[in-house]
Amino acid sequence: MLAGRESLSRLIGKRRRFLPHLQSILSSPIQSSLNLLSDKNGSLAETEGSKDKVEMPNCDLVTCPVCGNKVSGEDYTINSHLDGCLSRGTKRKLTQRTLLQLNFGCSQSKVQISSGESEQLSTSDLDKSPCDSEQNATGGFSKTIPSEEQSHDQRRQLPCTESVIRIDIAGSTENPISDGSVNIMDELPVLSTDNEEPRHCMDETVDSISGMPIDTFIVGRRFSDEKDVNLGASISLLRDPDNIKDSNAIKVVSASSACSKTLGYLPRELAQYLSPLIEKYCLSFEGFLQGYVIAVPRHSVDAVPIQIVCQNMMFNDEKGCDNFEDFKHLWRKALQVVEFAKNRPPNTTKYQQNFCLLLQEVLTSSNHLFTEDEKKFIESFTSLSEDSQRLFVRLYTRKGPWFRMSTIMYPEVCNPQQAVKELSATGYLCLIEDITELHGDDMKDILSLLTVSELRDILCTLRKKRTHGSRKQNLIASLLSCYKGGTCPVLPHLILERTEICIRTSSEAESLFWRAERLFFLNGEQDLSAFLLVDLGIVKYPTFNCIISEQIFPSKSDLLAYEEAIEVAQLMDQSLEENSFDLVLRCIMIAESRTSRSPEKLIDSTTPELMSRFLSCFSASWVYSKVILLGISFLEREHRYNDAIHLLRRLLNCFTCDRRRGYWTVRLSVDLEHMGCPNESLSVAEAGLLDPWVRAGSRMALQRRVLRLGKPPRRWKTPSFSESIKRKIKEVHIQGRPLNCEAGRKSRFYGEDGEQCGVEQLALHYYATEGGWQGVHTESGIWLTIFGLLMWDVLFSDLPNVFRTRFQTAPLDLETDHFYLARTSLIESQLQKIQEGLAEEILIASWELHIGTACRGVNWDRHSLSDLRAAVSCIRGPCLASFCRHLAQDYRSWSSGMPDLFLWRFHGDYKGEAKLVEVKGPRDQLSEQQRAWLLLLMDCGFIVEVCKVSPAITFP
Repeated sequence: MLAGRESLSRLIGKRRRFLPHLQSILSSPIQSSLNLLSDKNGSLAETEGSKDKVEMPNCDLVTCPVCGNKVSGEDYTINSHLDGCLSRGTKRKLTQRTLLQLNFGCSQSKVQISSGESEQLSTSDLDKSPCDSEQNATGGFSKTIPSEEQSHDQRRQLPCTESVIRIDIAGSTENPISDGSVNIMDELPVLSTDNEEPRHCMDETVDSISGMPIDTFIVGRRFSDEKDVNLGASISLLRDPDNIKDSNAIKVVSASSACSKTLGYLPRELAQYLSPLIEKYCLSFEGFLQGYVIAVPRHSVDAVPIQIVCQNMMFNDEKGCDNFEDFKHLWRKALQVVEFAKNRPPNTTKYQQNFCLLLQEVLTSSNHLFTEDEKKFIESFTSLSEDSQRLFVRLYTRKGPWFRMSTIMYPEVCNPQQAVKELSATGYLCLIEDITELHGDDMKDILSLLTVSELRDILCTLRKKRTHGSRKQNLIASLLSCYKGGTCPVLPHLILERTEICIRTSSEAESLFWRAERLFFLNGEQDLSAFLLVDLGIVKYPTFNCIISEQIFPSKSDLLAYEEAIEVAQLMDQSLEENSFDLVLRCIMIAESRTSRSPEKLIDSTTPELMSRFLSCFSASWVYSKVILLGISFLEREHRYNDAIHLLRRLLNCFTCDRRRGYWTVRLSVDLEHMGCPNESLSVAEAGLLDPWVRAGSRMALQRRVLRLGKPPRRWKTPSFSESIKRKIKEVHIQGRPLNCEAGRKSRFYGEDGEQCGVEQLALHYYATEGGWQGVHTESGIWLTIFGLLMWDVLFSDLPNVFRTRFQTAPLDLETDHFYLARTSLIESQLQKIQEGLAEEILIASWELHIGTACRGVNWDRHSLSDLRAAVSCIRGPCLASFCRHLAQDYRSWSSGMPDLFLWRFHGDYKGEAKLVEVKGPRDQLSEQQRAWLLLLMDCGFIVEVCKVSPAITFP
């Protein structure tokens, strides 16, 4: 798969059925400095707009210390000129040692960061080369722990506004209060940001509460003793503390019956507040709560709307006035549940309720991103009939786009025909009832609704031969070719004879609800099924507070640009899938032209602007950068390196503060070498080592390229990092009986028991027999799980703008520098505990408290608590603290490439040791990321080694 393809697919998520900007994308002129469509040989067709390409650090004219002539200050030019001077015999007394001491100091140097924007560097910076700077082989952050004063200053730089909305996990919002406390309302099943006071004033006395009516429902009717209810029938409530499903259960019984037959129960959400009111405050329930049936349902098991009234109440004075505040709190919660349930009756299906909840949340939190007409259209959904709402949600979540009306049957939709009419009249559905409404663009989708036998029947009617096979797609292709060729104009009539009425969601509804879904989940991987997983108890999301002080999309124009960028990304992905290479190239040019219009400004890593940089992934330019990156992989596959180089320079020019700069720089250096430009390739690699955004495996790759390309005569000085990255990593060689030795396939061997196994299982058996090591094949899994459990409170601490929906499993800034900078004091405090040997205690407490809760990186099923305890107990505290610090500082760079095996063994009851092993089969080599990890772990004090598995030598 092309590099960047999987990441782009995750960004797109579920493909949209309608692309609103498709025509403009396909037909609008492109103002790009590239003309990929006209040149198949890889040469650039540059325009004026391409003259602002990124330049690597270079100097003005400098004086050659050998001949005294002026030469260009570029490194490869100096080296080439110097080699020429030495070959002519000029000043042969200069040795390599004296050459290394020469100073080519130019008077001034400029680094062109972006088009039309340069930055003056200090004299000390000019004399600094990649070799002279302190480069650690593992790259990244300094290991110096920031002081409390620095942490305090960083925390003061967090973005804040005068009006800050605080939203808890349940979705309640409130104004900030002086003591900084948060009102957590996780008991309420509410996601709305409305925190309206119930209609009843809470300053009332106990006496005034008596007689207050409450509208609610009887649920659980399948457990009732009496299926029929009469309009106006009297009821009473009875506590049911022995209920195995709910200890707060409250029965609803018939007051008119002598034997008090059970009619059902109060809703669970209401009962959890009324039951303590009845028990804790000695409320008399015998005739105390009495209600009346106000409506009779259509079906005997449907919820029954009722009204209950507080008839009398006894408050025990001995409990004191303080408990009266608790009483009012419970009563207020009960009223909030009642208010919330008014628009969500129990008869509402769960998916229908979830969909309405999503719309309500988006309209509340992102009101400025919709026009008045759009808001009216979305709000009108809740006024539709129950059947119409359910049918639309069903169709919206299906693949489609077209559906046969005759096949629409759902048990919860009583009258689908009437629902379709209502949805069509309100603009939510489109219908095809006669041939005048069937357009050529929809012909293929409508044909796919027919069965194979129906398609064959149409071909027989038209007396066409099936020359392209009998598969459904071949039959459709045959009919479409006949229709486009004009030989069967009656085809639409024959199709509609069989399909009858066809329906699909309208483009307006599809577009608006896609936008709402995107704004709610903030990604393309989650959809309405996330609600279902929570409702079924399959997924449990962590508890945290959403503190929103900054909008992700400040204006609607920003959102529309982002949506259009997603469309270009989807078109790119589809084109690659369909091998439509001309369209792929067009998408690349569109992305390049729109990225170059608004290059990002250079932002220092210490400035306050970094605090909100993690929101930049919701910008159109960021999406286009992913399209360009995939395009670069495509061009490299086609050996169009010149075009790839141009695009890589464009990315480095436009995104000056991006974690991906490391990969871009490596690819630029590699492609320049492919083009036969080793000197320029070396200069790019050296400049990349001065880039603070180049880290981990990318830094390792550039360091190794500098060592390989920077040998005399290109470079006379050995870089200071050479000894560090040339360190030997211990290797262990084992042999196994191979099952396959084919290149390109994963190596398989026979284990000791004769069963097939991989090289990792073979290595585990070797270490178990040779040294008594226990272990697991885990790669990054166990380490990310340990990090998540040890840093749980840090991950879900209160911080502005990092949590925006309750369906998050990690803060939005986890993979950015903002994560560590904004939580420095919290992180360092936790790391200090780990360093002092409290890791196992923290791990156990976190496991017991949060087991089963979804968290980024934590795998509850794959790793047992005993394995995790063994891991942290066998690793010294300082080693584990250093490891966690690197992940906290740069989670994105260090969350992959960890060693395959984690091994441990105990010496006695309390002392143990651990070892990390990277396993390589025949023909396998360490990747740069894996090498960087091994050297980093060695620096942190871990025992590491590489285990190489080779086929056993057999003699005849």
